[in-house]
Amino acid sequence: MSRIGRLPIPVPAGVKVEINDQNMVTVTGPKGTLQQQVNPDIKVELNGNELIVTRPTDNKEHRAMHGLYRALLNNMVVGVTAGFSKTLEMVGTGYRAAAEENGKKLNIAIGFSHPVILVAPETITFETPVQTKIVVKGIDKQQVGNLAADIRAIRKPEPYLGKGIKYEGEVIRRKEGKAGKK
Repeated sequence: MSRIGRLPIPVPAGVKVEINDQNMVTVTGPKGTLQQQVNPDIKVELNGNELIVTRPTDNKEHRAMHGLYRALLNNMVVGVTAGFSKTLEMVGTGYRAAAEENGKKLNIAIGFSHPVILVAPETITFETPVQTKIVVKGIDKQQVGNLAADIRAIRKPEPYLGKGIKYEGEVIRRKEGKAGKK
């Protein structure tokens, strides 16, 4: 039995879960609504205030999908109640970011001849508590992670000076320059 898949998903008060005939799961909470199409082989049922995911057989494909869909549904429940966030730090002289239009637009000055402007999807917002920090918040874990990765890809941290955009807490392995080779 899958160690992840067999765990029940607790559904907190204020969260409404609907499962239709085509195995489409809709989770509605205080922060918004998320939907996930579940494979027809995997059975999802709501027992009281717990979501239970079961699989029909122990073949490899069903075992893989069991844990996957349980994790996706759990992320949906957590997303509509607490939400997800990723924090990025900018290291470099003159590097700065500013959230505009109530967090729906991000203006980044990162050493290019022009500012980089990103527009957030509808479930995502940007925050800039300091000019060198960017916080990406949203209810969909995958969207938050993807957008944070796209922002980091604008200027990845380089190994010699450590300049660029990195995740909070990310350790950049520094290299010695040519002067340190003697």
